[in-house]
Amino acid sequence: MPFEQQNPDEGASLGQPPAMSDPAGGAAAGGDPRSFPRRVEAARQYLRELLPEPPEVVLVLGTGLGEVAELIENPRRIPYHTIPHFPRSTVSSHQGNLVCGRLQGRMVAALQGRFHYYEGYSTQELTMPIRVLSLLGAGELVVTGAAGGLDKNMAPGTLMLLNDHLNLITDNPLRGENIEAWGPRFPDLSAAYDRQLREKALGCAARLGLDRVGQGVYVAVPGPSLETPAETRWLRNCGADAVGMSVVPEVIVARHAGMRVLGVAVVSNVNDPDNFQPIILDDIIRESEAAAARLKQLLLAYLE
Repeated sequence: MPFEQQNPDEGASLGQPPAMSDPAGGAAAGGDPRSFPRRVEAARQYLRELLPEPPEVVLVLGTGLGEVAELIENPRRIPYHTIPHFPRSTVSSHQGNLVCGRLQGRMVAALQGRFHYYEGYSTQELTMPIRVLSLLGAGELVVTGAAGGLDKNMAPGTLMLLNDHLNLITDNPLRGENIEAWGPRFPDLSAAYDRQLREKALGCAARLGLDRVGQGVYVAVPGPSLETPAETRWLRNCGADAVGMSVVPEVIVARHAGMRVLGVAVVSNVNDPDNFQPIILDDIIRESEAAAARLKQLLLAYLE
């Protein structure tokens, strides 16, 4: 049974999403921002009908980390393309499913693959899943992603818990008209990453004896081109410890919605601007997958 009964005349049936004139919901083209609340509500109603109870925690599983969703008990797997107006992932290493069920006794909604600014989406569109799941009742976000290390003391495979970020993606998901029911016009980001959640995760890592676990500042860049040596040097001088092409827009929306946030970046390579080596996407995916076992251990202990 759905966690909130819906009038059969409202929204979609359980089998198929409502018909859309644009199968991508207008997302890839940016969509009309004025219709965004309507599209969010259509997705919310559709998922409300499908899910047996509201999610407590949202897990965003980045490059090479989608297998974490396989740990979910009695999973309800919902392909993104069946959810009204949801974006479509165009990155081959992102499976494109919303997987809901219990993990360590908690109701979770795992995004098995995410969306990126470089795919052509606005940051409002690419964060739509976070907005929808927050409106379904989720109060916590655990966001993961692959990143390039900027701190020379890091090693590939490091799990970096985010304690702050730099946002160099020029678009902000909160730009435009604010909906007060969703959150305040000017949300405070002085503590975007919850200290208590971070300390809990660090404690879990210590108990498990996990190596290569630390903290740092994540910088989000637009992509898809990877960093030059000069850009790497500049980002390091700006105070960043790792660089990636995601995470921050999702965190901004989560904090706007009042969600607590834990961020984990899997450092897949370390960039030394004075001895720069080519950055190969296949290497990034391989290193992220190699770190997935340690990340699984950490997430299971954290969610207990």
